[in-house]
Amino acid sequence: MSQDGDYSNYVIYGPDTNCTLALCPASISVYQYQPTLAGNICFLLLFALALLIHIVMGIKWRTWFFFVGMVCGCVSEILGYAGRIMLHQNPFSFNGFLLQITPPPNQTIESSSILYLGPQHARFAPKLYYWIFIPCDILSLVLQAVGGALSSSSSGGSKTAVYVSIAGLSFQVFTLCVFIGLAIDYGVRWSRARQQPTTPLTRSFKIFVSFLSLSIVLILIRCAYRIDELSDGYNGPLIHDEGLFIALEGVMVLVAVYCLMIAHPGPVFQGFDDEKASRDGRLGVDQEGQKEGM
Repeated sequence: MSQDGDYSNYVIYGPDTNCTLALCPASISVYQYQPTLAGNICFLLLFALALLIHIVMGIKWRTWFFFVGMVCGCVSEILGYAGRIMLHQNPFSFNGFLLQITPPPNQTIESSSILYLGPQHARFAPKLYYWIFIPCDILSLVLQAVGGALSSSSSGGSKTAVYVSIAGLSFQVFTLCVFIGLAIDYGVRWSRARQQPTTPLTRSFKIFVSFLSLSIVLILIRCAYRIDELSDGYNGPLIHDEGLFIALEGVMVLVAVYCLMIAHPGPVFQGFDDEKASRDGRLGVDQEGQKEGM
């Protein structure tokens, strides 16, 4: 390590970086700290476990849309924490930096709920929800990816990169808020239109809605934190605080992913299908009995 504190001869950031912990202190790296090894390994393993569970559940229940979204999200998180482990070994690792800025995709299952609970109660056709929210999610991811790419080519000092990333995150928050509003609206309309209002909702469906709502709130908190974190660029105080990153990024996303195991649409809506088939069967038997009695 340089004894006089002069690191002008070293490349601190970028594909040509020649700084390592043996030569430069972590305090002059982009994040100004050495990411914790134990914490990032724990997050990587927990997301890997979540990936395996979601793969098993997706194949079992054949919820392919939900399956793809969860697999992509878990893989993105695993890559991100692999990048942070690389940054622990060398806080100046450019490849590690690129890996850990990979934005995790979000996906929504409102349209799946509508298809099962009754599309006639929605303000829009169920397919329209797919065509609205999936492109919006992709657009927000593209903006964040472009922001990350611009940042990676500018030594983390490009304001344009920060603005593009914030635009992506802000758009993500906006679409999530719109989604929440439509979900609440649909829930109210569906509740009012139920043919048997005295019949309580099933326990499994209440759990599904509760944990789905919690996962959405957690993702909103994460997005709000990332917007605030990037509001001052790579020189702001939040981006240099690993504790806040762990609490408001790592924990929020991890808990959301595990909430979506409990709020998995497969067992819940399979139950709706079985209940509907049973009800239709009983109705058919009753109708046959009435015909024979005539």
